[in-house]
Amino acid sequence: MTAPLKAIDNVEIAIAGENDLDGILQLQAANQLGGGGQLSASFSRSQLQLMRRDMPLLVARRDNNVVGFLLCSTTKTVGDIPIILATLDAYPTRARDAYLYGPICISANERGKGLAQLLYEKLRRLLPGREGVLFIRADNEASLRSHRKLGMREVSRFSYSGMEHIVLSYVG
Repeated sequence: MTAPLKAIDNVEIAIAGENDLDGILQLQAANQLGGGGQLSASFSRSQLQLMRRDMPLLVARRDNNVVGFLLCSTTKTVGDIPIILATLDAYPTRARDAYLYGPICISANERGKGLAQLLYEKLRRLLPGREGVLFIRADNEASLRSHRKLGMREVSRFSYSGMEHIVLSYVG
């Protein structure tokens, strides 16, 4: 279990509201694989709205601007996305209340300040005792290192679109 972190100056960690969706979409777009980022999936506004009704979506805000986000969802809302199906095929969790963690994204100028840990800790407080399942591309060493540092463990692997992915799990 990770130790609680101190708040970061001028950053608010909160459950995303409708007004945060534009910021999430902008940060998501800036971090897609095609643009040099590491995100393997992309969600539309309507998907984010569905996810938000089902699970808490978290944002890190500085001066009312979204500088980070952590999404989570149930298979009910994103279970038709091919890479999610591949994740669940590789690791068919037996936990009834398990959820999908991610993606998590921090703006380039905010990385290394502990925002990912703050978002993760907030999510664990909101969903105690529930299993979170996520995937990370095997070549994304920075993300793998960060998530392992948070106490997540590798439970499976799969190949998708010619890329190797690692499935990680944790219990909040």
